[in-house]
Amino acid sequence: MSELAEWNSFYVITGSAAGALIGLQFVVMGLIANRPQIRAPEAGAAFATPSVVHFGVVLLLSAVASAPWHAISAVTMFWGLVGLGGIVYAVVVTRRMRRQNFYQPVFEDWLFHVLLPFAAYAMLAGSAYVTDVHARLALFVVGGATLLLLFVGIHNAWDAVTYHVFSRAGEQPEAVSASRDDQPRAEQQDN
Repeated sequence: MSELAEWNSFYVITGSAAGALIGLQFVVMGLIANRPQIRAPEAGAAFATPSVVHFGVVLLLSAVASAPWHAISAVTMFWGLVGLGGIVYAVVVTRRMRRQNFYQPVFEDWLFHVLLPFAAYAMLAGSAYVTDVHARLALFVVGGATLLLLFVGIHNAWDAVTYHVFSRAGEQPEAVSASRDDQPRAEQQDN
């Protein structure tokens, strides 16, 4: 299939980026896990999990688009299903953001966690309908949706990390202060 073969380099690059960013996200979450717990699992489900989901979708789309298909129709159906599933997931994220009470979302949060991902998944779903008539246009729409999900995931991951680093930088961790209160004064001076 010549239409999809021309996109091979694009999907190798975006898929590699998404795979690396998934790994980096796990490393960052592992480092953050060593900090004192903030006890807000609802916020994590609303703000952290979607980044990994979007990176995973980019990786999945890249892998599927790079496979040696004989016809574009199978790939088109897959894009449509991923798009519809993503639209449902955007609704789930919206509900999670509204339910959590740890952080009050601002417009930027709604834009990058709900509106832009919804638009990207709608683009994927819509591409399934126009592929038969305009295959080249549909491939550009899928490529745009893939990049949009990649950049949304990057923004959201960065936003989460900067929140943990900068908003909590001045706090005295409870676990550290409690353990220091239990130490004799001579040991505290050594620390």
